[in-house]
Amino acid sequence: MLTTSPVLVGRDEELALVEAGLRAARQGAGSAVFLLGDAGIGKSRLASECAFRAVASGLAVLRGRSSATGAAMPFRPIAEALLSLFRVGGPPQDPELAPYRSALGGLVPEWRGATPPDGSTSLVETAEAVLRLLAAVSREPSSRQEQGCLLVIEDLHDADAETLSVIEYLVDNLAGLPVFLLVTLRPGAGPGDDLVRAAGRRRSAVLAELRPLTPDQVRLVAESCLGAGAGQLPQPVTDKLVQDSEGNPFVVEELLSGMVAANVLRGGADGWRVNGDLTIDVPATVVHSVAQRVGRLSPVGRELLHSAAVLGRRFALPVLKLVTGLDDRSLLVHLRAGIDAQLISPSGPVADWYEFRHALTTEALLADLLPGERAAIAARAADAVEQAYPGLPGDWCQQVAVLRLAAGDTRGAALLFAQAGQAALRDGAVTSAVSLLEHAHTLMAEAGPSEDAGSVLERLIYTLVETGRLDRALRLAETLPLTGPGALDDARAAALHTRLAWGAVSALRHEEAAARVALVRGLLGRFDSSSITPALDVVEANLVLTGIGEPGGLLGGSAGGSPGDSQGGGAGAGVGVGAGREAGGDRTSQAELLARRAADDAERAGLPEVACQALQFLALLERRHGFDRADACLERLLALATEHGLTTWRLDALLRLGANEFMRNGTSEQLARAHRAAVELGAIVLGHTAEATMASQAVFRGEYATARALTDRCAGATARLRHVDNHQYVLLTRAALAAHQGRRREMEQELAEFYRWDGNRSLKMPLVFGHCRAMCSLLEEDRVQALVELDNARAWEDENPTVFYFNGRYGLGPLLQVLTRRTTEAEHELVLADPGTGLLWNRQFERLAYAVHQGRAGRGEAAMRAVAQAREASAPFLMARHLGLRLVAEAALADGWGDPVPWLRTAEEYFHGAGVPAVASACRDLLRRAGATVPQRRSGSDRVPPELRRQGLTAREYEVLLLLGPRLGNQEIAGRLYISPRTVEKHVASLLTKTGQAHRAALCDYAARFGSVDSDPSGAG
Repeated sequence: MLTTSPVLVGRDEELALVEAGLRAARQGAGSAVFLLGDAGIGKSRLASECAFRAVASGLAVLRGRSSATGAAMPFRPIAEALLSLFRVGGPPQDPELAPYRSALGGLVPEWRGATPPDGSTSLVETAEAVLRLLAAVSREPSSRQEQGCLLVIEDLHDADAETLSVIEYLVDNLAGLPVFLLVTLRPGAGPGDDLVRAAGRRRSAVLAELRPLTPDQVRLVAESCLGAGAGQLPQPVTDKLVQDSEGNPFVVEELLSGMVAANVLRGGADGWRVNGDLTIDVPATVVHSVAQRVGRLSPVGRELLHSAAVLGRRFALPVLKLVTGLDDRSLLVHLRAGIDAQLISPSGPVADWYEFRHALTTEALLADLLPGERAAIAARAADAVEQAYPGLPGDWCQQVAVLRLAAGDTRGAALLFAQAGQAALRDGAVTSAVSLLEHAHTLMAEAGPSEDAGSVLERLIYTLVETGRLDRALRLAETLPLTGPGALDDARAAALHTRLAWGAVSALRHEEAAARVALVRGLLGRFDSSSITPALDVVEANLVLTGIGEPGGLLGGSAGGSPGDSQGGGAGAGVGVGAGREAGGDRTSQAELLARRAADDAERAGLPEVACQALQFLALLERRHGFDRADACLERLLALATEHGLTTWRLDALLRLGANEFMRNGTSEQLARAHRAAVELGAIVLGHTAEATMASQAVFRGEYATARALTDRCAGATARLRHVDNHQYVLLTRAALAAHQGRRREMEQELAEFYRWDGNRSLKMPLVFGHCRAMCSLLEEDRVQALVELDNARAWEDENPTVFYFNGRYGLGPLLQVLTRRTTEAEHELVLADPGTGLLWNRQFERLAYAVHQGRAGRGEAAMRAVAQAREASAPFLMARHLGLRLVAEAALADGWGDPVPWLRTAEEYFHGAGVPAVASACRDLLRRAGATVPQRRSGSDRVPPELRRQGLTAREYEVLLLLGPRLGNQEIAGRLYISPRTVEKHVASLLTKTGQAHRAALCDYAARFGSVDSDPSGAG
């Protein structure tokens, strides 16, 4: 089994450094590099890679290593390096080395004389002899041409003083020699470290300190060791390796080897799978290293380190004093011994905090304790921490939980983990909160039935719902005992199932929500339900709105889900509910009544979270009265959430305010900030909501690559999480992405997937008609079908609550209706009365519709003012801006107003470049009808600058214009372009007309702005 990575990972910078040294040596320029790093960080691996590359490029390689075992032998690594090369072929016979053989006799056995030389050889002489020997080795034996050599010395921290002197001499005198010196060592106090630091300061050598691998690099190392493909390593294995190795590749390999040897990581035909508990024994190599250093300490020093290890990787000196009972002086003496042994070190800038230098050092020390010893120390330590830090603030709660567990107090540990989980949730660390509470629940199950077990499970279910893990919450709810220890009373059970119902509503699982509501109804009357009914009101109001409940027959509800609504509704709950729509209007009014009652009752009862739910829903309903009122609800929600520390609700409010901001003015800055906050806090569902909403907004802005990237990023996650609301919205956004580019087949594929996710039962159906299919039909120049789709959207909204504002009713629909003479100016005034008409996306089309009414009535100036207003509103919406110009230009041509030709040129240029041929062709047809020149779109036309394309210049005319810049005559231009002078004259006349220049001289000046072509005419276009 391969447990060593065959590839070097994460050392690109260091490899570039050594490669530069090898290259310089081949060119006769000597240099030195010191690789510093902790044990196992990869120094030897880099040295081996360097040696391999040196051999491959023809350099001679000498390699030696210092040793920490036994007595230090003078020059050991130097002698080993020389012998590594000379063992087979013998030492070089270069005559220039003759004077130095005596000095080298102690290093090269073949050069030792029968009689030792008189006197002793100085270190400088020996160092110079080594330098001359390296120079000789670097020369090709036959041609005596320099080929270079590499000297590698490893573990310089264990080197003898003589070797250090030679290395120092070499470093200072390599310049001009074809020798590359590579030295490895561990950092820390000592003569070796002093030497390399001094060399670095003198700039005689380069110091490269190896950093720990990143999590991604750890994964790559593990995959390489196992021969696994990218992404095939189970994520729990990666997490374990990242956590325990702290980026040390040697430890990664050791841990991985232990997992495979213990058969907890098993490979097969279908890849690698976890087969048991990933917690394995500390690698023996690490244990041995730590044991050696600990064994050199006094018994009291060893006891202190064992106590510190039980406290954890990082420990506070006051607590350690309480655990050990040592006085200040003794404590510091033994602490210093641990520091000198390189086992512990000060921890950051905070006084009295220390830490073990490596996580596995802690585990190695713990492995040296008997279970009873460890439990006794853990119990003393837990008592000491609780005494020193009453209430266990900050991280102390979790640390004491670990100690209680080590002491054998499983139930006490579980309660502390649950307490830490609740604190994490209050701080907004939702992922950590779930993890801590899950751990507490598991420990409680091991401890056996108790009242505490029910409370921990109850808290876990609440937290799972809050963090979007509804399926897990529902499964755990079924395990709650109905009687006996841990059973909830009626009030707590009703509150919990009401919360689950809210979670189901948020995920658009309305049948599940209705089932939970029915369960709660069965409990009402057995207790004072004043604290329950506001929350139930919010849930049931949502059921009324969606048609699950009957108006007046339920207590109330909320539209949960995502706040985003760049399309007037958002990912499910971006609901902008319209008024006066028969059945839909009745349900909307009833839902609003119930939600308002819930908000008021919740605030009076001191239920801030329920008040937030109700205010969220009211904000959606208030849109039909205007976005100022909607934002007022959201601001109140934000204030409540901030006041009571409800992080998720605060993010929800920010996301919804960001969605409203886009609908008002087309900007997304606030939404982007809210998204970053959601990601940082681990709010999974809200993070996906924000991404889906940002993707939808990117579609509106015509930023299709951004929209695709965002939907690709969150589509898989929303599907896996089974968050139907978000996933439906992602699928619709992808359908709109295709529709807004005129790609019908792709649009229909995405819509088919949307239907597979029960999309035809959602309030998003108007998006299918008005936002996707109608827009796609317009880009196919099928105006009749576009109107059919808009009528379908309107018919659906007449029977259901109107939940989206960008489906044509307030913008695109009125424009198409006036173009087809299906509406009057008086009827248009009714459209203006609805707040939805003022939203920027709708306003651009509504203003164009108004312009058509005005132009048709002969009020040209009013029509042009409306067009200017439309173009201002359309600034954020790239595709829609040009589509509007194409549509209004046709009416302007027919009714004789405005400036349709430049509008059509601009639109034609955009749709030609965007690959929407039907609209581009329609623009050209209208230009012909207007008697304007039409772009030929011949080869080379794309090189014509946009400004000139808008003026109607062809590719050939652009070529002529460029040659006018240097003021060439017609004859000369004709010769360059291989056309007749008469043709040039015609092109010049056309250019004067199209550019509006008064005469040829002015045209030449104008041409100079665009450069010139003074070579082959093939480059002119």
